[in-house]
Amino acid sequence: MTLDHSQVPKTIPQPVDDGLASHLVGSSIPADLTLVSTQQKLVKLSELPGLTILFCYPKTGAPGEAVKEEWNNTPGARGCTAEAGSYRDNFASLKELGVNNIYGLSVQDPAYQKELKDRLGLPYDVLSDEKLEFVKAMKMPVFEWEGASLAKRCSLAIRDGKVVHVWYPVFPPDENPSQVAAWLKVTERSG
Repeated sequence: MTLDHSQVPKTIPQPVDDGLASHLVGSSIPADLTLVSTQQKLVKLSELPGLTILFCYPKTGAPGEAVKEEWNNTPGARGCTAEAGSYRDNFASLKELGVNNIYGLSVQDPAYQKELKDRLGLPYDVLSDEKLEFVKAMKMPVFEWEGASLAKRCSLAIRDGKVVHVWYPVFPPDENPSQVAAWLKVTERSG
């Protein structure tokens, strides 16, 4: 079945909080961890100044790719392309709210992610964790799909190399930027 990856079906199952991200707030990003961006640049999340929003997702679909019904029925799997597009659409407003950097992250290779960035016109880079270095170092929640480990959908607010807020599970995926904006507005008022 060929699906429109930019839309999130209303019938996808909602993931439950299994507690696998509860350890992340207060964690520091390892100083030696470097990821490759869609611009082929090496990015050290630990060294980025200010506030970075990192949204992690399992994998995006390619144009015309047939999506198995099992993928749609796996809680938290479907909606990666729609989430990336929503971050694109909300990029300027998140920057106005004080976000210094926005990155997507998946275990897909940089060439695949570059195609996504170009196709969707993303104003931010996507980071490749194809060797699961970030996932393992941060003990990120994962699930198995067809013999591969994929990151569960989880978004992190990182300030000066330290995780200060976590959204997990993220649902619906295309509403995550709005959830981040709401948190930023509350944080701004309280702090």
